[in-house]
Amino acid sequence: METLSQFPLGKSNDAYAQYFSGQSYLAPISTEQVGVYNVTFEPTVRNNWHIHHAAKGGGQILIVTAGRGYYQEWDKPAQELKVGDVVNIPANVKHWHGAAKDSWFQHLAIEVPGEVTSNEWLEPVSDEYYAKLK
Repeated sequence: METLSQFPLGKSNDAYAQYFSGQSYLAPISTEQVGVYNVTFEPTVRNNWHIHHAAKGGGQILIVTAGRGYYQEWDKPAQELKVGDVVNIPANVKHWHGAAKDSWFQHLAIEVPGEVTSNEWLEPVSDEYYAKLK
């Protein structure tokens, strides 16, 4: 596979594989002060619906660095994402993100500091629903 962006592909995302529909990769960029991780999705791969909980602050920021993908909040339409797009995900919002059917997808995931933070992994995005996306 050719290089997708200036950020490393990383290792197979085995620790979170149960929450993804296929192969993804994870490369820690910064683990001090603010967590920044490069996440790479093979075509069609997306993560499950999930929530970044926080009593105060918290949430996540995505910065798209390569490919094409999607982001969706619960009860809202999916948004197409391309290189340079930034998504600010507030704490306590149910959402998913992942690759388009025909493209690898890579983003930096930035953990917004907060108080009493945790992640809750929920149900997968169904194949039937995903197949309807362009």
